[in-house]
Amino acid sequence: MIRARLAGGLMAAAMVAACVACAPTAERAIGQVPVAATVSQPPSETQSLLLEQALPNAKGRTFTSMIVNFPPAARAVPHRHGKAFVYAYVLEGNVRSRLGGEPVRTYRQGENWVEPPGAHHLLTENTSRTQPAKLLVIFVSNTGDKLKVDDPPR
Repeated sequence: MIRARLAGGLMAAAMVAACVACAPTAERAIGQVPVAATVSQPPSETQSLLLEQALPNAKGRTFTSMIVNFPPAARAVPHRHGKAFVYAYVLEGNVRSRLGGEPVRTYRQGENWVEPPGAHHLLTENTSRTQPAKLLVIFVSNTGDKLKVDDPPR
């Protein structure tokens, strides 16, 4: 009798395992990650505010500085910085960048670029798949304006 129950229990467990393995992705047990879910977009950048201060000699204008970190293979969404003047300095790694109407350029540690007000930043990415990149970015903007507006998804 005990052997029959044990055999029945093992058979039931085997049937459950077979059903789970054959079930459509949405019906699988929590904790299992379907193969399609492991394919993802490249990581994005993160921003850390350093200083935000009204400019005393330029009424209505604000100076903002931040560190922008790009993990390996990270890419920013195409974006604009409104009417802000932007200065970017590469603190670490290599960053590929392209503004609308300009060719793609790669900037290395110690190099910098500027973006005029209204520029469309089409590409910003870390060129390395193994090393992080880091920028110091300075904005001179109209007080209260958003500093980064991503393009809508396509």
